[in-house]
Amino acid sequence: MEKIEIAHGSGGSLTKELIENIFLKYLDFEELKSLQDSAYIRINSSKIAMTTDSYVVKPYKFPGGNTGKLSVCGTVNDLTVSGAVPKFLSLGLIVEEGLPIKELEEIIKTIAETAKSAGVSVVTGDTKVVEQGKCDRIYINTAGIGEIKRTFSSEKVKPGDLIIVTGTVGDHGIAISLAREEFDMEIPVESDCAPLNSLLVPLFDIEGVKWMRDPTRGGVATVAVELSEMADCGITLFEDKIPVKESVNFVCDMLGYDPLYLANEGKALIVVDKKDAEKVLKKLKEHPLGKESAIIGEITDRFKGVRLKTKIGGERILDLLEDDPLPRIC
Repeated sequence: MEKIEIAHGSGGSLTKELIENIFLKYLDFEELKSLQDSAYIRINSSKIAMTTDSYVVKPYKFPGGNTGKLSVCGTVNDLTVSGAVPKFLSLGLIVEEGLPIKELEEIIKTIAETAKSAGVSVVTGDTKVVEQGKCDRIYINTAGIGEIKRTFSSEKVKPGDLIIVTGTVGDHGIAISLAREEFDMEIPVESDCAPLNSLLVPLFDIEGVKWMRDPTRGGVATVAVELSEMADCGITLFEDKIPVKESVNFVCDMLGYDPLYLANEGKALIVVDKKDAEKVLKKLKEHPLGKESAIIGEITDRFKGVRLKTKIGGERILDLLEDDPLPRIC
């Protein structure tokens, strides 16, 4: 393939190919090699986590949020699942000429409200304006810094460990799909966009919690495949245990989407030692964002890769998708 395609940004196999064949080929820095959501770095005696992300979601306003809210939640969540307490954010804006000032004000107001609710500060920023037609209303880049409290690693994952999801899957992907108004459907689905630090940081004190990741682009299935490769293990997911809203399932059935591959912006996957799984589940369910948490899978050494045990008792192999059924969802 000689040119960049939209699928290179999907988080699937083409993204992986781009990272391995281009980025890591030249960006030979030790801190980058783990390819975690955040980098662990040390400055003198301080250990911090740093992450960055860009948000080009279309449309920029959707049920449950907008690009501004998404930019804060995404960065806060990437720090949190890396075992850090989020502290500071940067804010970079690329704005299209012609965007109404009132709409920009609404986005910045949402950023401020979301940051305050997550307990983080926006401490630096930059704004660029491009000609009309050169940008889709507004793009946002955020970087985040957090204080490391736990170090999670796929190397700690072992057969017998269980996998927990903190709530229903596919909500964000379907909310964006419906907001694009490409389909004549009026179904009330809101994005799950939310900062997860208040839900997940209390789990840092539980020894059996080994690994976390927020299943954004590519969804639960993609994260599971990536974990199986990093930990060199097999993963069984149980379809009947995975929480999916009835409305999301309905849209998926109508449009041919698989909720396991749809983006989430307010959920986490957690790998935990079996002995601590019920303790973790109980703690999650006490929080408003974790009421629908469920144990959905287990780590195994019987095979490599990811298999979904279906509701009818069969097995289906899950792998990385080359293309994303819903590009530009974050």
